[in-house]
Amino acid sequence: MDRETRMRRIRDTICDIPEGSVASYGQVAEIAGIPRGARQVGYTLRNLPEGHGVPWHRVVQSAGTIAFDKDSRQFRTQRDRLRDEGVRVTDGRVDMRRHRWQPVLDELLWKPNPAWDEE
Repeated sequence: MDRETRMRRIRDTICDIPEGSVASYGQVAEIAGIPRGARQVGYTLRNLPEGHGVPWHRVVQSAGTIAFDKDSRQFRTQRDRLRDEGVRVTDGRVDMRRHRWQPVLDELLWKPNPAWDEE
């Protein structure tokens, strides 16, 4: 699978995370079909184009922690966006038992695919 395909799958998967839920980098990679691809998720997020519309703030580390330094603007932005969606963020950490996205198989298999509209 080429880099562009992997990046598209990652972006599509992140866009599937519902408001009020989060997923870890590794979880996004697994669902996107890129096992052990957590670093590729980080690369994709760092390289999102301006005005992308991808809800990047819903991706956190596996322990539920925000990956940015606590004194950074990015940390505050992610924390605030998550809180605006009803996600409780305490000391830079999200309770993964409560807020982790757990898609059902039907949701993953039968979601609309924008690529099909191009055919």
